[in-house]
Amino acid sequence: MIPARTDVFVIGGGPAGLAAAIAARLRGFEVVVADAGHPPIEKACGEGLMPNALEALERLGVEIRLDEGFLFRGVRFIHEGDVATADFPAGSGCGIRRVGLHALLAKRACEVGVRLAWGARVTAIGDGSVSIAGQEVRCRWTIGADGQNSRVRCWTGLEAVRTESCRFGFRRHYRIAPWSDAVEIHWGQGRQIYVTPVRAAEVSIALLTADSHERLDDALRCFPELQRRLAGAVWLTAERGAVTAARRLQHVFRESTVLIGDASGSVDAITGEGLCLSFEQAIALADALAGGDLRRYEAAHRRLMRRPVFMERLMLPLDRSAGLRRRVIRALSSNPEIFASLLAMHIGELAWHDFISDAMLPLGWRVLTA
Repeated sequence: MIPARTDVFVIGGGPAGLAAAIAARLRGFEVVVADAGHPPIEKACGEGLMPNALEALERLGVEIRLDEGFLFRGVRFIHEGDVATADFPAGSGCGIRRVGLHALLAKRACEVGVRLAWGARVTAIGDGSVSIAGQEVRCRWTIGADGQNSRVRCWTGLEAVRTESCRFGFRRHYRIAPWSDAVEIHWGQGRQIYVTPVRAAEVSIALLTADSHERLDDALRCFPELQRRLAGAVWLTAERGAVTAARRLQHVFRESTVLIGDASGSVDAITGEGLCLSFEQAIALADALAGGDLRRYEAAHRRLMRRPVFMERLMLPLDRSAGLRRRVIRALSSNPEIFASLLAMHIGELAWHDFISDAMLPLGWRVLTA
């Protein structure tokens, strides 16, 4: 039963929408979430959560049990025989199936008293109201968490972008014991394959590519060692695809309507930061709602985007240039302390000035002199 009035109405029941609902409910607001789909809501993604994402989930009261995922200690870059590995400075990451994460968020939302309306399509939003299933629901705030092709963003005239680009992602699960306790990124020309352990006998294989016609089997032929590892492994899921966009909006709110997650802009999936950003945005948005000032959220949103955008701009050139990719990964392989600093920066554990002195300057020198 959808109430006639609520404090916060969230349009979109994916991870971003559920996180926003949980964070707002923990601040004492009455919250309704509506989604045209039914759980579990699936999407092709790399399925690796970095330590900072787990920290944000913990603040929302969401914990992943050991039997629900697989802990990993760091990240490994692999390219033409060169291997660079770095551990997280503290804590672990966790691989978990997207549907498993969604179930945990939905369960937590129910626990804190969020009202969930599945199979309910929002048809319009007005000044302090939402139209759904022929009913008008009055609300103080409307949150658009309806993804990259957000209707809320369109309805509110927040479509203006500063930058925009897209690539394509494809993912499949294999029944095979993880052979590493790190997320592996296999680098090629115009493509990367991510290997994420998600259970004791299961790995997620995700392709990022600029070619909309390329598929996992095509790409695996370019990585013969990885192809050999997967030979004979049973597919647990069919290949699923999605568009990964890098999009920066000029504004993320208008009057009492605000955007979160991919609806509010995004970074390329090469960073692995999409879910973490959504969780951190949810906490920042709840703080802004409690203070009654969405300008605070917009400022926090820009601040939260800075580091992932920087890492996106640092990593994407490796996708395009074979020579640069070879020199950088070889330098990281020979100087693991530089890679460790890069990873620490990536998860927000290293200050900017330390990052410049500990990683960027030494890496730049080694690349130039290679």
